[in-house]
Amino acid sequence: MDPNEFKGKRILVTAGTKGAGKAIFERLLKGGASIITTARTQPDGIDQQHFIQADLSKKEGTGKVIEETLKRLGGIDILINNLGGSTAPAGGVMVLSDEDWENALQTNLLAAVRLDRGLLPAMLAQKSGAILHISSIQRKMPLFEATLPYAAAKAALSNYSKGLSKELAPKGIRVNSLAPGFINTDGAKGMINNIASQNNGDKELALKIIMDSLGGIPMGRPAEPEEVAELAAFLVSDRAAYLNGGEFTIDGGSVPVV
Repeated sequence: MDPNEFKGKRILVTAGTKGAGKAIFERLLKGGASIITTARTQPDGIDQQHFIQADLSKKEGTGKVIEETLKRLGGIDILINNLGGSTAPAGGVMVLSDEDWENALQTNLLAAVRLDRGLLPAMLAQKSGAILHISSIQRKMPLFEATLPYAAAKAALSNYSKGLSKELAPKGIRVNSLAPGFINTDGAKGMINNIASQNNGDKELALKIIMDSLGGIPMGRPAEPEEVAELAAFLVSDRAAYLNGGEFTIDGGSVPVV
């Protein structure tokens, strides 16, 4: 890894205090970036100069992050919209309320839309920049039991990202999306432990149950957060200067269609 690859680059990575987001943040920081990340709560072990506390599912939160980012960094070169997740209950479509759908859209789509809109003027003024939206393979493989609103919102994010790329490329700004599958995060490990507790503590069986729910993973394992981070770093780097409007899947072969 080149410790100077992102030297001089001003970067915002949302939700970068755990999971793949943390790996992306750390990868870019090691590459020399001037970087800020966000979360709803202050994490341990992160320098305050690199952190803004905000709830990006709210307009006030995105407004705060836009203002603070431009103030601290003096501009923006790279924006990685990593925020995502689902709080919807299990039980299928009939148990989902309007609030469940609205929360999914605010978190997985509109937060990115608002941040793009607020930070794009700085990129447009300098006629350069890169935006990466973190989507999900669920945009093509929706799981109806509990995460249908999440999947629908990520599908909208991917579509929005494609349209934005066509508008901004002539103005010097690249836009891509990255769609991970199952990632071996702390949250995933918690899910494995929970399923294992219902199956005589068998973690291998628990992992198989999760992978089978995705139709299997030909690579035989989930992705490590650092593998997702390496792809994200490449996509926003100058090495990917001609890549625009693409969605890059990292799922070990889970998605069964081309």
